[in-house]
Amino acid sequence: MKKIFAVASCTAIFLASCTPKTTTPTAATGPATSTAEQIAQGKTIFENSCGRCHKLPDPTSHNSVQWVGIMNSMAPKAKLTDEQHQWVYDYIVSVKK
Repeated sequence: MKKIFAVASCTAIFLASCTPKTTTPTAATGPATSTAEQIAQGKTIFENSCGRCHKLPDPTSHNSVQWVGIMNSMAPKAKLTDEQHQWVYDYIVSVKK
């Protein structure tokens, strides 16, 4: 009986450790929180920081929720501050399709 309990416990721990981790988006998905000037700075940062490493993606190629994930993975690589991250995100989602 102790062996069955030990095996079941180990199996449960193993399975729990294999589940995907959830992340909380850091960029807002609602209306822009930046001013027009900050959004303009976001465009400049987007063009300079993102364009330094790769071709600039079309802001209309993804929806605002998809951009949260993209921004959360790319902002640390571009060494953006939280404020710059927000400005770039607000610029990207402000571009109309």
